[in-house]
Amino acid sequence: MTGTSPLDGVRFAFGTLTVFPVRVTRWDREAARGGMLCAPLAGLAVGAAAAATGLVLLLLGAGPLLAAVAGVAVPAVLTRGLHLDGLADTADGLGSAKPAEDALRIMKRSDIGPFGVIALVLALLAQVAALAHAYEVSWARGACAAVVSATLARLALTLAARAGVPAARPEGLGAAVAGVVPARAALVAAVAVTAVATAAGAVLGPYDAVRTASAALLAPAAAEALLRHCTRRFGGVTGDVFGALAETAATTALVVLSLD
Repeated sequence: MTGTSPLDGVRFAFGTLTVFPVRVTRWDREAARGGMLCAPLAGLAVGAAAAATGLVLLLLGAGPLLAAVAGVAVPAVLTRGLHLDGLADTADGLGSAKPAEDALRIMKRSDIGPFGVIALVLALLAQVAALAHAYEVSWARGACAAVVSATLARLALTLAARAGVPAARPEGLGAAVAGVVPARAALVAAVAVTAVATAAGAVLGPYDAVRTASAALLAPAAAEALLRHCTRRFGGVTGDVFGALAETAATTALVVLSLD
């Protein structure tokens, strides 16, 4: 990043993707590029907080279900619910079956329609059910699932911000980060996150390594499928689409990580 400190990217990632008290000092595209490349780090921090909360509840005598609810609630709180809101808005836009301009207008409205409600309910139920099963197996598997899923959710943002993916609107966060990440850098980030996630799973056992590696492949693949559909449907990405991609990746990862 010419003329840009690596810390600018970290600040951009944490300042825009979390509620952590980090002040964003630069909003130009170079800082956005660094921020999107650092998005998995923000996810790692969010996932660690979610895992820590779940483990504290387990230590206090709560069951796996309550730990899972906390593990899903903490990321929502630490992201101001923006990703969940993006999922709901994107579902309403896609479900409207209207032309791109009208669908984008629907997505900007403050209310949530029936498609958005259905998407939110199903995604949250799937996340809680999957994480609860992981905690039932062992506290370590549950904690690993919380951290890995949150990291993969933000990796989906890195990949969606790669060069060649257009913005659907000329303004907004989507336009600020669309196309800022070189394709090669996005690939390197994906390989790095996959390697680290697989290594984390390997600590729990060989099958856990395979399961974690599978999640690291399938979660971005599911997000990529949604990204392609949204790009065709809306003409590009928006901030809402980025949120939907994160929730899609997180849900897919948790489901895969819950499989025995």
